Amino acid sequence: MNLARFPLPAPATLGTGVPVLEVEDLVIRYGARRVLHGLSLRIAPGEVVALVGESGSGKTTTAQAVIGLLPPGGAIESGTVHFDGADITAWPERRLAPLRGARMSLVPQDPTTSLNPVRTIGAQVAEILQLHGERDRERLRARTLALLERVGLAPAALRARQYPHELSGGMRQRVLIAIAVALRPGLVIADEPTSALDVTVQREVLDLLDELRREDGTAMLLVTHDLGIAADRADRVVVLRDGRVQEEGPVRQVLAAPRSAYAAQLLRDAPGLATPRLRPAPHPGAEIAVRVEGLVQDYPCADGRAFRAVSDIGFEIAAGTTHALVGESGSGKTTTARAVAGFLRPTAGRVALFGTEVTALRGEALRRLRRDVQLVFQNPFASLDPRQDVAAIIEEPLRNFEPIPRAERARRAAEAAERVGLSGELLARRPAALSGGQRQRVAIARALVLRPRVLVLDEAVSALDVTVQAAVLDLLHGLQRELGLTYLFVSHDLAVVRLVADSVSVMRGGRVVEAGPAERVFTDPRTDYARALIAAVPGGAARSAA
Repeated sequence: MNLARFPLPAPATLGTGVPVLEVEDLVIRYGARRVLHGLSLRIAPGEVVALVGESGSGKTTTAQAVIGLLPPGGAIESGTVHFDGADITAWPERRLAPLRGARMSLVPQDPTTSLNPVRTIGAQVAEILQLHGERDRERLRARTLALLERVGLAPAALRARQYPHELSGGMRQRVLIAIAVALRPGLVIADEPTSALDVTVQREVLDLLDELRREDGTAMLLVTHDLGIAADRADRVVVLRDGRVQEEGPVRQVLAAPRSAYAAQLLRDAPGLATPRLRPAPHPGAEIAVRVEGLVQDYPCADGRAFRAVSDIGFEIAAGTTHALVGESGSGKTTTARAVAGFLRPTAGRVALFGTEVTALRGEALRRLRRDVQLVFQNPFASLDPRQDVAAIIEEPLRNFEPIPRAERARRAAEAAERVGLSGELLARRPAALSGGQRQRVAIARALVLRPRVLVLDEAVSALDVTVQAAVLDLLHGLQRELGLTYLFVSHDLAVVRLVADSVSVMRGGRVVEAGPAERVFTDPRTDYARALIAAVPGGAARSAA
């Protein structure tokens, strides 16, 4: 397609009074079901408007409608979308195509699925330039390298030759940003652009978007479920729930005095903005539930050498308390957690649960000990068998560990489900028929059915919306008080850790770089790395301004 054949609307500029984007009373349906009910918003040149809400609220649907990429079955029933003063609501694909990339662009959520795994980074960045008319090979290469340099991917010549799997998540997201800003569009739609990234990488990517926006005067529609990010980065905010606008206005005004109950709830639930739970320190004579000493874990490499994932890790967890392992991806958190749960045999060091050394156990003895420590994984959908109903999923550990009659298994499963707030009617459903929060409650019930003393929670709330996350954290807190459970809480999210942990080990590169009571680590961090992690927590700007 020759995109140059189709004229674009004249660009809006600062001071003209013409919004870059104006959406009026937009109604969208999928088949007979309405998913967006009369949404309106405006974005001025250079302005950031955050569209905030939970999964299913209509955020991504709005973004797709604006850029003309609604999936099959989705349609605009009524309302209008004006871009730079032109009504583009009913434009056909042949007219919208030259608009995308040149005048409005999208930064999608997941760089892993958004980049072609069999094409080099350079080829994928160059493609947007080629689509919009660049044909000279030398100029194309120079512009591609300049874009990679501009988004911080140096050395650009090396990055251009690499494939997506050779880059980190943050670097892949920078590639998507390079593609989005290649032609200096008037509007960038950033759809959850950092939800899959560690907190420090998240901050770097958002800083980059801010910098590019200031340089080019670009407007931004920032789609996010995280009110902390909106607080730090947006000028105005639109709060969505079930396809309806609950509240909108200047971000500081909404944060200071939300008018709707839902916005107030989101504000309370956002970890970066919430008040930390100040928990009493464990009694000095409390029993030690978990003791890790000198833990080393090596993994063999293809060249015969070994990769050291964790080195000389040590910490203790008092019974009935929560210890958090925090750090970025690759810091060794999950490796340490799996060693504590007895799923890895360490290269060196020891792990003891209530005085019994896990690393010395074999066979049936190790199997019996695993009744006392259970894992709850990050992704509740991936960790639940889609072919089983909820009752069978919760019963499964009993079938593996306790040869008890079927009726007793069913009773114990129903008891565990009730304990985590799952109604009896859900026991006959399969995971696909449950919400994310319900699926995570099933995973917790499955872990509890054996009545363990220790739960290892590996990023157990990171895939959840903030209100669902808050509900699951409240559940875990209540279960700990009721049952005396000990938690090893693995997370890259310091905002969540600040809410739940009694003690913290900060990990980097397989080592503990800082450790101590949670309150001390958060209020008086002693290492530059811990300070950087804490400073990167979304919502910090709002807390400072308060």
